Amino acid sequence: MMLAARKIWIRTDAMQQIILEQPGSFIQREAPPPAPGASEAVVRIRRVGVCGTDYHAFQGNQPFFNYPRILGHELSAEVASLPANPRGIKPGDRVAVEPYLNCGECHACRNGKSNCCERLRVLGVHMDGGMQTLIAVPLERLHKSKILSLDQLALVEPLSIGAHAVTRSGLREGEDVLVVGAGPIGLAVTQFALAAGGRVRVLEINPARREFVARFKVEILQRPDERLAEIVFDATGNATSMEQSLSRVAHGGRLVFVGLVQKSVGIDDPLFHRREITLLATRNSVDDFPRIIRMIEQGQIDTAPWITHRLSLAEVPIRFPELPRETKCIKAMVELPGGD
Repeated sequence: MMLAARKIWIRTDAMQQIILEQPGSFIQREAPPPAPGASEAVVRIRRVGVCGTDYHAFQGNQPFFNYPRILGHELSAEVASLPANPRGIKPGDRVAVEPYLNCGECHACRNGKSNCCERLRVLGVHMDGGMQTLIAVPLERLHKSKILSLDQLALVEPLSIGAHAVTRSGLREGEDVLVVGAGPIGLAVTQFALAAGGRVRVLEINPARREFVARFKVEILQRPDERLAEIVFDATGNATSMEQSLSRVAHGGRLVFVGLVQKSVGIDDPLFHRREITLLATRNSVDDFPRIIRMIEQGQIDTAPWITHRLSLAEVPIRFPELPRETKCIKAMVELPGGD
């Protein structure tokens, strides 16, 4: 695939957007400021975390995706304007932006599973996201902190994927846990599994990622061993790995597919039945943001090692294509002017 990447210059006196026009091609556009609805706030985007969804969209193989699109769903921001509200959010407050917009009316929403909303829209995927200087978002999707940095607030969303996966697993203190894959989502799973009292091991073939996850003081495997785990989290997004992870689950255990793959995954049915394994899918969470913010504030979750690469909004068209090839890239963070 030919990658279109040209240098751009960002003016500071206009609303700026970086748009993924088609696979492999970003463009810059100036636009008028957003016009918020009655229950919406306008926020100044300060940080945009880059994740696998963004890479897949750039490469043209992200499910449920249409072009052109402004990427960015791992967001921190400063509030520019908003209506009066009972939550005490004011202009100037720093916030994590929850990117999941559910309908509130479908079967899933009515039954307390709004993260499975039948008409779910995600900023940066189904609608334009945060790679722009200003954006209007529903007020209830803002989560403020007086303590956390803009970097930490932008990490709440990827951490929420790991938090929800651990909640879905029903992990109990002292259970043996195997996390397969030490990318950003696997690292999030690892941190919340440790916080829940799991005895965690991590299987990762990439030496740079093994080195990175070692700081969490868990047992690290370069290749599978014979020891089975009561809970296996597969965070690879690789169909072969997901199929093989079934054999690593103990009798009566649980297998959680955290990663998403755009193809069918085969199941060894005799093994599945013989061990009476529970298979769980897990996706985004719309309930965990406040809890995660508190855990970071209290030092229960360490965000310091996460960000390995930084780039400005103006550098996205040039540097973004290189990021997936950076073997030591755990989390790239796009920085917009303002804040710390």
